[in-house]
Amino acid sequence: MPIPMVMPVVPPPPPPTPKLSGKVGPAKVISLKRGASAVKTLKAGKFKLAVSDLSKTDNFHLSGPGVNKKTGVKSKGSAVWTVALRVGTYTYRSDATKKLRRTFKVVKAS
Repeated sequence: MPIPMVMPVVPPPPPPTPKLSGKVGPAKVISLKRGASAVKTLKAGKFKLAVSDLSKTDNFHLSGPGVNKKTGVKSKGSAVWTVALRVGTYTYRSDATKKLRRTFKVVKAS
């Protein structure tokens, strides 16, 4: 009796990590976007955040449940962070300019 061939089951690759972009400067502006849209609400999960810090007087500081990442206040540059966003409210701001402050909500992933 022939032995049936068994094909190994290969799981599909994981979905790509969603990307966000943060920017501060060069003028007194700060933003966080997913694609071309400003972030107001996200579903909980892991994200790759690329930050462009174009200011020598401000920084990009992201804080919220389990996250506290920032660039330097007196230096320009870029950074890429992988962040795990949990349900709650997050703030991105400049530590040097109090008016440069925005918030967004993270909701439960379905």
